[in-house]
Amino acid sequence: MKKILELISEEVQEAFEQAGFDRALGKVSISNRPDLCEYQCNGAMAGAKQYKKAPIMIANAVVEKLAGSKVFDKVEAVMPGFLNMNVKADFLAGYLSEMKADAKFGIEEAKEPQTIVIDYGGPNVAKPLHVGHLRSAVIGESVKRICRFMGHEVVGDIHLGDWGLQMGLIITELKERQPDLIYFDDTFTGDYPKEAPFTISELEEIYPTASKKSKEDDAYKEAAMDATFKLQSGVRGYRALWKHIMQVSVTDLKKNYANLNVDFDLWNGESDVQDVIPGMVAYMKEEGYAHESEGALVVDVKEETDAKEIPPCMILKSDGASLYNTTDLATIMERMNKIHPNHIIYVVDKRQDLYFEQVFRCARKTKLVKEDTRLTFLGFGTMNGKDGKPFKTRQGGVMRLEHLLNDINEEMYKKITDNREVAEEEARATAKIVALSAVKYGDLSNQASKDYVFDIERFTSFEGDTGPYILYTIVRIKSILNKYKEQGGVPADAKIQSPVNESEKELMLAITQFNTIMNNAFEEIAPHKICAYIYELANAFNHFYHETKILVEEDENKKAGFIALLVLARDILETCIDILGFSAPEKM
Repeated sequence: MKKILELISEEVQEAFEQAGFDRALGKVSISNRPDLCEYQCNGAMAGAKQYKKAPIMIANAVVEKLAGSKVFDKVEAVMPGFLNMNVKADFLAGYLSEMKADAKFGIEEAKEPQTIVIDYGGPNVAKPLHVGHLRSAVIGESVKRICRFMGHEVVGDIHLGDWGLQMGLIITELKERQPDLIYFDDTFTGDYPKEAPFTISELEEIYPTASKKSKEDDAYKEAAMDATFKLQSGVRGYRALWKHIMQVSVTDLKKNYANLNVDFDLWNGESDVQDVIPGMVAYMKEEGYAHESEGALVVDVKEETDAKEIPPCMILKSDGASLYNTTDLATIMERMNKIHPNHIIYVVDKRQDLYFEQVFRCARKTKLVKEDTRLTFLGFGTMNGKDGKPFKTRQGGVMRLEHLLNDINEEMYKKITDNREVAEEEARATAKIVALSAVKYGDLSNQASKDYVFDIERFTSFEGDTGPYILYTIVRIKSILNKYKEQGGVPADAKIQSPVNESEKELMLAITQFNTIMNNAFEEIAPHKICAYIYELANAFNHFYHETKILVEEDENKKAGFIALLVLARDILETCIDILGFSAPEKM
């Protein structure tokens, strides 16, 4: 289904051609002066020099050719040569009827679907998720859903940090606390226990304790490095402990991500590519891409056009140890071999821009990816407190993500139960749904690359540009549709009619922008564009609602037209919030 601007532009392009001008001049845009008209075309201005005519003469000639148009009920030439246009009510109703009948409201799915890998999440195992993990999860989940909605094959990968020194630290601390565990008995040949010798709470306390000790005690750090080496060398008991750490930690991570309505197709980590690294390193050496520099193995990635210094990409340290660069490059190689992606998107803190520039250049130079494989770094800004600094607890520490969500849930619960009686269970369930909208919309409504202030009071407000306001609008529409059912009407059977007032037409015009916005959000990898759209759509609906007596309308045909429009508005709003990663309750 064509976008409405494409249809309108075709009509105006035809008129330009009939008037003797280049049809390319007939491109139409939404009016930047909605008080004057709905759409505009500035082609006459652009064609003045080419045709050596005053723009107003060209515009007037086009207006003549548009007389009797089935699309426009008003077309006028305005000095010095603008074309101002309003569309006909029945043309608009017909377009919305087509949208309503289409499973995706007019979205044309990709004719040649791409395979897209989205790398988001990136937590270290054995550590609780904190607020610093929020943006990657929320933005990455929405980008995944946008790409899928547009018809592409998408694989979301959490890319766990599960193989470095942190594992050696945990094992070392366990050995100090419980030296008699059979995992540390080199002579043990039996089966290890299925249950881990620690809980998630104990595990989350062990790591920071071990990390602190390693900074204060050189011998302890040496022991941790030795434990890491033994783990990575395949010592049986250490591998068994590592599996316990992974099982306990990943189970907890899945629970916490589920509370964010975030999930991953792959739960892979750095450990999954350890066996790939030796072959990759050998290949880079044999092909002459990698060379030694001060004992380390590096690949030069600088280019003649660089305005700033781009350091070499280090593949191995001087002691032969691998780095994040190594595992990220090996992961790219594995993804190309197993998934064959056309596009890999990394949703990571924007401060890692230089790092990913090095990795991407190295992947291209060493031909780990095909020439036409896209590698995109979607860098996001920081989530700050009201003081403008990275969000902290009141005590100044990094806040755990589950604590932040609990705070938002409590704030929403208070607002939902304020001055009215609501059953406890219902209020808690509703608060959880609305709180998630507050968190996600509060984040996604900002352009990803920008820092933003996490303001609980503002984000949980039912007024203004917030998630709860969007949900309140959807619930209001649902309430009207339910009352229509109680009157004996069938919302699904209602047909869209021509608008009867300006506010209804404004709502219809807002709805027509859905497929344009979705295409833009996909092309620019920009969830904030969907947020801006649904805020505009919610405002348009609420204006229509306050201007129109919907359920008491005596003309049944008009009433059915209102209801059909509300069904479409509800469906599009619910589709959009699902793409953003949250949902609406039935009532609030």
